[in-house]
Amino acid sequence: MSRSIREDFGVLRYRDFRILLADRLLAPLAYSFSAVGVSFAVLDVTGSTADLSYVLAAQMVPSVLFMLFGGVAADRFKPQLVIVLGNLLIALGEGTFGLLTLTHAIGVPAMIGLELVTGTGMSLFWPASTALLPKIVPNEQLQAANALSRLVMNGSQTGGMAIAGLTVAAVGPGWSLSVCGVGMLGTVPLLSSLKARANERPEHEPSVWHELREGWQEFVKHAWVWGTVLEYLLVNACWYGGLLVLGPVVAKAHLGGPAAWGWLNAVFSVGLILGGMIALRWMPKRPMLAVTGLPVTMGLACWAVGGLWPFWLILLSWLLAGAATEVLIVCWNVSLARFIRPDRLARVSAYDGLGSTLAMPLGALAAGPLAAHLGVAHAEYAAAFVTVAAVGLTLLLKDVWTMRMSAAPAWERADAASGAGTAGTVAATTDDATGVPTAADSTDAVPSAINLAV
Repeated sequence: MSRSIREDFGVLRYRDFRILLADRLLAPLAYSFSAVGVSFAVLDVTGSTADLSYVLAAQMVPSVLFMLFGGVAADRFKPQLVIVLGNLLIALGEGTFGLLTLTHAIGVPAMIGLELVTGTGMSLFWPASTALLPKIVPNEQLQAANALSRLVMNGSQTGGMAIAGLTVAAVGPGWSLSVCGVGMLGTVPLLSSLKARANERPEHEPSVWHELREGWQEFVKHAWVWGTVLEYLLVNACWYGGLLVLGPVVAKAHLGGPAAWGWLNAVFSVGLILGGMIALRWMPKRPMLAVTGLPVTMGLACWAVGGLWPFWLILLSWLLAGAATEVLIVCWNVSLARFIRPDRLARVSAYDGLGSTLAMPLGALAAGPLAAHLGVAHAEYAAAFVTVAAVGLTLLLKDVWTMRMSAAPAWERADAASGAGTAGTVAATTDDATGVPTAADSTDAVPSAINLAV
């Protein structure tokens, strides 16, 4: 399904979307300095792969604890304000990490504590970010809006990773982390100026646990959702442990140190940009085939690093993984926004985020000991094998093959085009066999997902 260039860039006429693009330029640029700085701060202080595993795992633990509550908050309040809170926590965690590193006053316990703060901010960001975009652009512009916003994010990350790698190599990781903290503070005025409104709420506010249960019912109703999340539980654990933990170790020992690690991440970001260009113009008729099948490229990247391929071939594998990742992310985001009820989207996204990241701390924790026991190369090969196996098992699901974008329900989102509000009603008409709601329901009633499937 291709689009015209005019359709691709017509979404820029919406004020809030332009402001969101500015935020998505600054925030990834700032966070790039953390992505490089944290790993080499730990390695410089302790030189221990196991310590690096513990610190990076600490960043992911809050996703398990707080992601679901972040989804409830984003469905109850203005999602941009939830993101502001998350960014402030990231600024606090990474900025303090940087200052303590510069003053040589940091140890592993403090690193773990500060990454818990950063991870809490990240757990608030993801579900709110998913819920925000459909509030400021109409349904027919979601593909272009997702692709353009991610092109800006990835372009920013590309430059940021390369600059961060050079910064760490030149002046050390402390300065890199401090830049991250200052940059995240700069996003606050941009996000605060967005006009997207919170979802309309019923007169009698349901409990948090009731809303979590509603989100869970919506999540498990769609096999293509929970099946893909289970796949990424394994894929992300392998990616995080195999490349984000062991990758810096390989880079420092064999590829030239932090500059090489920065270039690997930069090339991955270039791949994300290429994938974004593809996703801007093309959406597969069966998007879940792309979402579930493309992670094989991540397995290839693990194999390349473990096998110590020539550096240009490793770079090429990361480029392919980046392009594939961006296409599948846009396909996934658009699929969720088109098929999931708008008033439950943030909660479903939170369950998605929880499931997709649940095993990442385990992957981080396991990477160091596995590398010590098996060797780094065999640990990378194991990550590649598990990734490909997860893809194969998910492709056995019928819904992955039968879910078509043309069958998406026509949700109504009032004032989405102006970026000033959300739907007063939620309505859709599709085939019951798809598992998508067939009745028109008022958001004031907040009916259960079980009733909607009747």
